This record gives sequence, C-alpha cells and structure tokens, in this order.
Amino acid sequence: MTDEIAASGPAAGPASGSERGNAGADATEQAFGIPEQADDRAGDQTEAPFIVPVAMEDDPDELFPGDRGTLDPEVRRVLVHVLQRRFLSADNRAEWALLLEHQQLIESRMHDMYLRLVVDLGRGLAYKQQVRSDEFEVPILLKDAPYNRTETLVLVHLRTVFQRESAAGEPAPRIDIEDIEQTVLSYLTDADGSTARQQKAIRAALDRLDREGVIDEETLGRYRISPLVEVVLSAEKLAELRAWLREQAAQQASRAATAEKQTAPDQTAQTPTAQKEAAL
Repeated sequence: MTDEIAASGPAAGPASGSERGNAGADATEQAFGIPEQADDRAGDQTEAPFIVPVAMEDDPDELFPGDRGTLDPEVRRVLVHVLQRRFLSADNRAEWALLLEHQQLIESRMHDMYLRLVVDLGRGLAYKQQVRSDEFEVPILLKDAPYNRTETLVLVHLRTVFQRESAAGEPAPRIDIEDIEQTVLSYLTDADGSTARQQKAIRAALDRLDREGVIDEETLGRYRISPLVEVVLSAEKLAELRAWLREQAAQQASRAATAEKQTAPDQTAQTPTAQKEAAL
C-alpha cells in the first residue's frame, strides 16, 4: 500500500531537483506547442531548431530575401518601367491596364522620390516629371539632357510634319530620312562642317530620338513619328523655335548680302585700272 501511494504522483512526497526540472520542461513544451522529441538519451540525434526556415520560393510574400515591398510583382514591374523608360504607351495593353488600375499606388511611390506621374489618355502616353519648387529644397533625380542644334532642327521638322499629318487625319505619320536631311541641311551652314559631317550629325540625332521613342524606324530610313514628339515640343515651344529659325535664316541672308556688296566695289575698282593699262 505504501508503494502504491508513493507512485501515484500528486499525493507523493516532495520531488527531487531533477524531477522538478523535467516537470518544468514538460510544461514549457506544452505551452509553446513544441512536439515531443524522441528520447534523446536513446541516441545522439540533433534537436530541431525552434523556427524552421522556409525556402524563398515557398514564401509567397517575399520576392527576394529581406523583401519589404508591398506591391504585387506585376505592379512593381510597371513602376520600374515608368522610372526606367522615357514613357509608357497604351499600345502595350497589359502594362497600360495595370498602370491605370494601380495609378494611385504608383503615384505614391513616385511622389516619395519627388517625381510626378503624367498620364495622357488622349495621346495614350504616361511619363514622369521632376518635381521642382521654390518654396523648399527638392533633391533632383532626373537630369536634363538638352538637345544640340542639329537634334533641335530634326525635332522641329518632325513636330511640324506630325502636326500637319495629324490635322489631315493621319493617325500614325511617317517620314523618310531624305525628307529630314533635305530640310535640316537647309538650316545648317559651313560652320557646321562639310555636308558629309552634317549628314552624320543628322543620323546621330535620329538614333537618339529613336532610342527615346520619339520616332520608330520601321524600315531602313523610314520612321513612324510618335505622339511623344508633341510632349517633347509643345505648341508654344514649337512656335518659339520656328521664330528662332526664321531669325537665323534672315541673319544668314543679311550676311550673304553684305558679303556680296563688299565684293562688288573691288570688281568696279579694277575696271578703270584695267582700261588705263590697256590705253597705255
């Protein structure tokens, strides 16, 4: 009888130190839901870690280790493309649909970087602008890359053709390189180098505008003009550049007339001398 009471647990006498330790461990395992392990004393098996690591591909909330982003992968790609490219076009329907659907989220991320998202539904274009302010300091992320003289001349001609063809109902104006060269060369002078050098500069300008999406070379030497040309050169800016070109042309004509007048008296002065020598 005494042996049965001693083995009955709570009614038993004070437990030894080792027994109290084991009881505390059992209570901890039950509280944290730790599964019972096999008898460690039976072998040298290693205990499992408290938190089992999850492979990255099995974690749907992380795209990479330490990912703190909250946007879906598709929306992230659209945001990156807006930052990376000169513009997004409605021609890419899937990307355009995502942009419009998540426009506020994308704008929020861009505003954190002092960038503005412009969505032009009429032209089917979306592009970014640098926020600038005189009231507070704004760190500049987008750097301006101005066009040189030849590139500006090419842009003016492209903008003029796009405006004329669009008014005539042409949805996608196109132009040949011969037309561009003929017009731009008429504004260049000897100070711009030889004809071959000028043609090389024109082709370099077309390459840059092609990379930026202002034009698209569909076949060799034939380009489709993008509506982006209206964004790059607004109607007001186009008018200013046209006035500048007319002024440049007038100055060139005036210099040519002045040079001709300066040459004419020299030819007249030679005539009497020649006659006198003949008389002698």
